[in-house]
Amino acid sequence: MRVHVADHPLIAHKLTYLRDRRTDTPTFRRLADELVTLLAYEATREVRVAPFDIDTPVAPTTGIHLANPKPLVVPILRAGLGMLDGMMRMLPTAQVGFLGMERNEQTLEATTYAHRLPDDLDRRQCYVLDPMLATGGTLAAAIHYLVDLGADDITAITLLSAPEGIERLRQAVQEIVPPITLVTGAVDERLNEQGYIVPGLGDAGDRLYGVV
Repeated sequence: MRVHVADHPLIAHKLTYLRDRRTDTPTFRRLADELVTLLAYEATREVRVAPFDIDTPVAPTTGIHLANPKPLVVPILRAGLGMLDGMMRMLPTAQVGFLGMERNEQTLEATTYAHRLPDDLDRRQCYVLDPMLATGGTLAAAIHYLVDLGADDITAITLLSAPEGIERLRQAVQEIVPPITLVTGAVDERLNEQGYIVPGLGDAGDRLYGVV
């Protein structure tokens, strides 16, 4: 598994305000959206393209466009939805699928409760969106789910990651043949006893949408 930490001053700037407990929900949502667009730029460096012939006002030339089949963007519900608009701004022609996954707060294991995906992901590049890579269980389960459907290239995009989560994810996908990449805004210090990232930014879903 390849890990890319997007070390950029604008990313660090936006993360600072996302972390601040004084940042209200509308501002948090806007900052997350902007941050994802920056991360998406890094995450799509290996997106598949094909030659495309065009005529400019001056002369014919050959450019590129996204190859078929188009990439699939998969936010993990519910917090991943807060990252979708920022990702689609960079990949407006991509298709979107959904995975509903939740973590058992006692065992910290992830289970799937809903999905809306094509039955066959043969030759598809997939971009999985989840704000936090904490214990790693949710992303690992999502990646295995997509590989079982035929995905042959998966990039996970997170705002923050914990070292423990990265290591667990690395171990969970080491037997997977398709290439796996993690693009994250920062790697924090550790997990606490409740499985939250420290210093982190709290519960991303609650801060995006409020407590329900």
